[in-house]
Amino acid sequence: MDHLQSGTIQSMAVERKIDTGYVLMQDGSEALLHHNETEQELEPGDTVDVFLYPDKKGQIIASAKLPHVVMDAYGWTEVVEVLPHLGAFVDIGTTKEILVSKDDLPLFEKVWPQPGDKLFVTLGRDKKGRLLAIPATEGVIAREVELAPEELLNQTVSGTVYHTSKEGSAILTDDDYRGFIHHTERKEEPRLGEYVEGRVIEVKTDGTLNISLRPLKQHSMGEDADEILAFMQEQDGRMAFTDKSDPEDIRGTFQISKAAFKRALGRLMKEGKIEQRDGYTYLKED
Repeated sequence: MDHLQSGTIQSMAVERKIDTGYVLMQDGSEALLHHNETEQELEPGDTVDVFLYPDKKGQIIASAKLPHVVMDAYGWTEVVEVLPHLGAFVDIGTTKEILVSKDDLPLFEKVWPQPGDKLFVTLGRDKKGRLLAIPATEGVIAREVELAPEELLNQTVSGTVYHTSKEGSAILTDDDYRGFIHHTERKEEPRLGEYVEGRVIEVKTDGTLNISLRPLKQHSMGEDADEILAFMQEQDGRMAFTDKSDPEDIRGTFQISKAAFKRALGRLMKEGKIEQRDGYTYLKED
């Protein structure tokens, strides 16, 4: 009975040479090691450590190029290809790229990872025995994180998004701190696996961070004002938004808070670029 488990690293003995490589043996079970899967010249009786994975026919193949992610062990992997109907393929450090199933990716494809993004995964198998890369859960991340010091308040930190949702995005920083970016603290939702940089706005008592991807008020006011002007120009110089508008309507259109919106409007009015009347805001003619 074949007991070899795909997704694991095993020590196997060279049984014999064949034209395409080597037949390896362990406790009566065989695996093929192709010449392109090893840089060593092996002889019958030699022992070699190999990573085992199934080929397209389900047969166990061996590789002497060992990965940094295996069953029950997690590691960062780089996304190399994304296919909408399947998911994202990641490089685990061996010759075979492993699929992260679309079932383990966000519902909306716009925040799926892109090639070059990083995912924190382990290996698992589907019902047919095929290898999959499984993203880490919050519980797994909790075992990886360090407690953030209070001195990080107002400091800039960088990290990789490991979870994203409508409510917000969670990142693991370069120093292994857990950070959360509330949806009000980002202009757009980062991708899963995206590397982001933000400002620490709170160090919580549990050692985690609240992070903002938005610039400081004095810097963001100009950006917000420019976006409002561009929006009004697209609307022929008039918009149905004023400083009395509903906060949710403002956020739904401009992805900023009502306070930020009012600051930007105030700046534009002070500069003589807009005026409000009859429940609308108008561009002033030069």
